[in-house]
Amino acid sequence: MKHSRITFTVIALVALIALRSVPARAHHSFAAEFDASKPVTIKGVVTRIEWMNPHVWFYLNVTDDEGKTTRWALEMGAPHQLQQRGWLRDTMKLGDVVTVEGSLARTGANRANARTVTTADGRRLGAASSGDPSTQQ
Repeated sequence: MKHSRITFTVIALVALIALRSVPARAHHSFAAEFDASKPVTIKGVVTRIEWMNPHVWFYLNVTDDEGKTTRWALEMGAPHQLQQRGWLRDTMKLGDVVTVEGSLARTGANRANARTVTTADGRRLGAASSGDPSTQQ
């Protein structure tokens, strides 16, 4: 009986540790993924928007001067931080042409952390970037 109690306790502790570590892996530091010394301005057509925690992601098709289209993934802050800056779920829609200022991914991939987004109607909104010191709480 005592052996099974110890086994149960060990299993329960391992399960708790595993559950607590999952959200920590889902979130990352800005400096680990993006390079603030590599600013980028991207203009493209919105193809997908993922409005969820811990970060809102959106995707653009960007066409270069030679006509080649590349897909970019762009990260913004959390939904509540964006709402504090005037964002609504429909501020940016599929098919909109937007301009993004931000920081490139360290890996060189077509990814960036957005600092500001100029929407199709000309509004320039803060993107609650995790790399922006004014967004830290």
